Amino acid sequence: MAKKTAPKKSKNPVARSSSLKFPSSVPVTRYAPPATAHPSNRSRRLLLKLSGETLAEPGNHLSPRVTRHLAHQIKEIVSPSLQLAIVIGGGNIWRGAPAAGEGRMDRNTADYMGMLATVINSLALQDALEQAGVQTRVMTAIEMKNVAEPFIRRRALRHLEKGRVVIFAAGTGHPFFSTDTTAALRASEIGADALLKATKVDGIYDSDPRTNPRAHRFETITYGDALRRRLKVMDSTAFSLCMDNRIPIVVFDVFREGNLRAAATGRPVGTRVIAGD
Repeated sequence: MAKKTAPKKSKNPVARSSSLKFPSSVPVTRYAPPATAHPSNRSRRLLLKLSGETLAEPGNHLSPRVTRHLAHQIKEIVSPSLQLAIVIGGGNIWRGAPAAGEGRMDRNTADYMGMLATVINSLALQDALEQAGVQTRVMTAIEMKNVAEPFIRRRALRHLEKGRVVIFAAGTGHPFFSTDTTAALRASEIGADALLKATKVDGIYDSDPRTNPRAHRFETITYGDALRRRLKVMDSTAFSLCMDNRIPIVVFDVFREGNLRAAATGRPVGTRVIAGD
């Protein structure tokens, strides 16, 4: 009786797989891009630039009374329909550029000291805001995890979407950049609808109103006109960032009661810098 032999196994893996059955259609999960910084149904998003001097008063470089008053002004404008981020300067504590300019200190070291000054101001404002009942997060460009969160753009956007005020501290994290430039950069990154520049004057003038009683204040001016007239709105790097990203700038006097609310709600106040046609 003839002995049956088993069929030889193919050494070709492709041949062995030819008997496998595949479904006629395979479900495909398509990539969904993350939400953009400008969803059509989101709240109005603003970036408020404060100088360090807004937290000071005569005889006190960092006044708890002034800081609490400013916190209550900010509380009035925060709402479900308005998201707010803040950048604070550190000039009430330390100014890096003048110290370096006088030859007393290396510019890099002086600027890093200025970044630390902005962290001090940011923590002071955070404390005042939270005592006023406003949830606030400080995010720093230089990591100091025991003090504040590191700046991560998506995390900052999430905080804003949850209704928290976000304070960006420590500048850009690099020397040679002003806090005006930080404000313009962060405004661009979070997709801000406007940059509110709080100052001691009530707008932009064609000359210095302190020396020229006939100085004319602009209600609205284009980026191009401001450049041609060489008006000092903010430093050139910050101004260029806003112009390139078409972010309106509102320059106003924060020390006049009601101006912050007016600027935040879009009512006429100070000077508005806009893109031309």
